[in-house]
Amino acid sequence: MTPDDLLRLDRRHVWHPFTQAATAPEPPLVVSGQGTELVAADGSVILDLISSWWVTLHGHAHPAVVQAVAEQAAKLEQVIFAGFTHEPAARLAARICGLLPDPLNRVFFSDNGSTAVEVALKAALQCHRNQGDTARTRYLAFDGGYHGDTVGAMSAGVSSHYFDAWREMLFPVDILPVPATWLDDPDVEAKEAAALEALDSHLAAHGGHTVAAIIEPLVQGAIGMHMHSPQWLRAVVERLKAAGVLVIFDEVMTGFGRTGSLFACLEVGATPDFVCLSKGLTGGFLPMSLTVTTDAVHDAFLGDGVDKAFLHGHSFTANPLGCAAALASLDLLDTPACAARRAGIEAHHRAALAELAAHPRVARPRVRGTVAAFDVEAGDSGYASAVAPRLRESFSRDGLLLRPLGNVVYLLPPYCVTDAELDRATVGIRRALDTL
Repeated sequence: MTPDDLLRLDRRHVWHPFTQAATAPEPPLVVSGQGTELVAADGSVILDLISSWWVTLHGHAHPAVVQAVAEQAAKLEQVIFAGFTHEPAARLAARICGLLPDPLNRVFFSDNGSTAVEVALKAALQCHRNQGDTARTRYLAFDGGYHGDTVGAMSAGVSSHYFDAWREMLFPVDILPVPATWLDDPDVEAKEAAALEALDSHLAAHGGHTVAAIIEPLVQGAIGMHMHSPQWLRAVVERLKAAGVLVIFDEVMTGFGRTGSLFACLEVGATPDFVCLSKGLTGGFLPMSLTVTTDAVHDAFLGDGVDKAFLHGHSFTANPLGCAAALASLDLLDTPACAARRAGIEAHHRAALAELAAHPRVARPRVRGTVAAFDVEAGDSGYASAVAPRLRESFSRDGLLLRPLGNVVYLLPPYCVTDAELDRATVGIRRALDTL
C-alpha cells in the first residue's frame, strides 16, 4: 500500500484519542523510529521531545530492549496469570520492590496507568472493609490532578475538567488545593501553608471517613505540568497517615527518573501505601502497569474464603514480553551514565528557561528533573486554549514533536536526547512564540 492509501484508511476507520477530528490536520504517517527521531513516510524526520506521550524512556527502538523482547517472544509470549507465574514477572516484581522504599513489597500487575489507579482505589476500599472498617467511604484528591480515563480514575481527576462530558458516571471525590509553584515564585510558603490548613480542616471533619487520598507527586502532568515541593507533600503524607487515610502516589508519569530520583517518593522522603507505575515502565515498548503496595495491605486480603480476595484482573496481566522489556529498560535506567544524562537534561532545561523567561509571552517557568514547562500568555488558558494549535503548527514546521497542554509548553524528552537537540528545541520554541 502507498502512504496515501494508508492515510485514506486512517481517515475512514480510525478514531484518534484526544483529537477533534473535524478540525485536526492530517496526521503524519510514521514508518520508523530510532533514538529521539521519528521518520515519516514522506521522508521527514521529527524530533520527539515528549517521549511519545511520556513513555519512550531511552529512545525509540533501543537495541537492548529490542533484543530482550525478541528473546522472550521465542520462549513464552503469554500465559494466564491467575494460577500461573513466570520468570520475567517474578524478577520484575522483585526488582521494582528493591528500588522502592520499604515497606513497598507487593506488586499487582495490570495494563496501563488508568488501571493501575483503579487497582489502588479498589484495593484501598476493600482493605478497610476486610479489616472491619465500614465507616470509610470517601476519597480525597487534589485540585488539577489527572489519573486516567476509567471511571474511578476520572472521578479522582474530576477537577482537571477533562471529564465534564461524563460527570453523571462519576462518584463524588473530595478535592483539596495544591500549592503550584514555579522558579523564583515569591509566594511558595504562603501557598503551602494555606493548602496544609485546608487539609487539616478537611481531615478534622472527614479524616475518619476517608478511604484514601491520591496525588501525582511533585508534578501534576496533564493539567499543565503543575509542580509542588517535596516538603509540602511530605507534610501532607504525614497528616494523612496520622488520620488513618491510605496514601496513593500516582507515579504513572513521574516514575523511572522523570523528577530526578528514580521515583518521586524517594525525593519526597515519605512512603505512600500505594505507588502506581506505567508509562516509562517498559521503555515505551509495550503496555504494562504496576500497583505496588505494602505487606500490611496485601495481608488484609488473606483468608479462608474468596470473599476477602482481590477479584480484579486483566487478560494480559504480567505479559511476559512486557516484563522482559521492563527488565531491559531498568538495566539501562540503573546506570551512572543514565543518571548523569538525566542531570544534564535538567541543567539544560534550567539554562534554556532562564533564556526563554525574557520573552514577553513566557510566564511561570518551572523545572523538576527532566520535565520543563512554562505558560504562554496569549489570551485564553486551559486545555482548550486557542493558542495550542498555533503552537503545534509552528513546531511541526520545524520538525519538533511538542504537544502543548493548552497554553502550556513542556518538554519531557527521552534520556538519549543530546544538548544539541535540546538547543534546537529552544530555537523552535522561541520561533513559535514569536509567531503569536
